[in-house]
Amino acid sequence: MTTMLGSSTRSPTHRAPRSASQHAAAPLETATLRTRDGHRVWYAVAGARDGVPVAVLHGGPGSGSQPGVLRLFDLSRFRVVLIDQRGTGASTPHGSVRHNSTGYLIADLEAIRARLGFARWGVLGGSWGAALALAYAGQCPQSVTGVVMRGLFLTSAREVRGLFVASRKRAPRAWATLREAARCERPAQLVARCAATLRYGANPTRQRALAQAWRGYENEVLASAAPRHSAQRAAQRAAQRDTPRNARHNAHGARRATRKLIGKYRIQAHYLAHRCWLGETRLLSLARRAAAAGVPLAAVHGARDPVCPRGNLRRLGRAVPEARLEYVSAAGHLASDPTLHARVAQALAAMFIPTVEEGRGMRHAA
Repeated sequence: MTTMLGSSTRSPTHRAPRSASQHAAAPLETATLRTRDGHRVWYAVAGARDGVPVAVLHGGPGSGSQPGVLRLFDLSRFRVVLIDQRGTGASTPHGSVRHNSTGYLIADLEAIRARLGFARWGVLGGSWGAALALAYAGQCPQSVTGVVMRGLFLTSAREVRGLFVASRKRAPRAWATLREAARCERPAQLVARCAATLRYGANPTRQRALAQAWRGYENEVLASAAPRHSAQRAAQRAAQRDTPRNARHNAHGARRATRKLIGKYRIQAHYLAHRCWLGETRLLSLARRAAAAGVPLAAVHGARDPVCPRGNLRRLGRAVPEARLEYVSAAGHLASDPTLHARVAQALAAMFIPTVEEGRGMRHAA
C-alpha cells in the first residue's frame, strides 16, 4: 500500500485529459436496457470506439450520472460508459425501490457490458459508486480490468450514524429542519424515519418538505469542508445540481424537479436503511476477492471529506495491502474539487492507459 499526502505533478508518460470545451462537445450515444422485472436502465457511451472501456458508477445512492465526469477522461483514448442506476437519473420508473438492490445493479452492469461487447472493462466509482465498484469487482472479477475509487464509502452503520448524527454539528440548523421534516424524536432513528416518510403512498406534502430538507442538510455538510470564503458558493452549486435549468424558470419544471428529488432520496433512504445490502465486513471481503483474482484497486480520498471518513482508506489498505491509496490534502468529498479531480484523472490514466515505455514494449512484442 502506498499512501501520499497532498498532490504531485502529472506523470509525463500520461496524456492530460482534454479541455472542458472539448468534452462539452463530445457526442453521447444513449440507450436503454430493459430488464425482465420492469426497469429501464439508461446508459450513454462517449469517447473513442477503440478506446479503453470504463464504466462510471455514480454516487448517492440515487444521484444519477453527471456528464461533467467526462472531464476526467482523455476521450481520444477512453470509451466511457455512464450508467444511471435503477430508478435514478433518466432510468425509469424513477424513484422506484421495487426490484432495486445492490444485486440487481450488479446484474445490470453485466448485462450492459455484454450488450456493448466488452470482454472486460474498467470501473470508476465515487462515494456510493466506489462501494458498488468494489462489490462488482469482487463478484465479477473476470469482467473487470481495474477499479478507481473517489471518496470511498464502506456502507457501514458507523458511517451512516456519522452522517446523520455526528455531522449535525457541521450544519445544526439544517439538521434540525431535516429532523422536524422526518418527525423524528430520536436521532438514531432518522434514516428509518426518512425512509418511512418517502415510501410510496405517504403524504406528498411531507415528502416534498423532507426531500428539500435532506438536500439542504446534505449541501451544508458538503460545503463545510470548503474554505469559509467559498463554502456558500459550493452549497449553491450543489443545490443547482439537483435543479434542472427549466425548473428555475417555470412552475412545471419546479414540480418535476421536486419529484426527481423525492425519488433520489427515496432510493438513498432505501439503500442506507439496508446498509446497501453489503456492510463493511462483506465489502472488504469482496475487495480481497477482487485483488486475489488480479484486479488492481486504486482509491483517491479527500483529507477533508465530511461524508466518507478518511479512515476508510486505512481499512481498505489493511484488507488489500497492494491497493494504491492516496489522500489529497485540503480536498473534500466532491469530484468537482479541482485538486481531487486532477488526482482522480491521473489515477485513471495510470491504471488504464499504458505508459510510453509499456506501449513501445507491446508494439515490439507484436
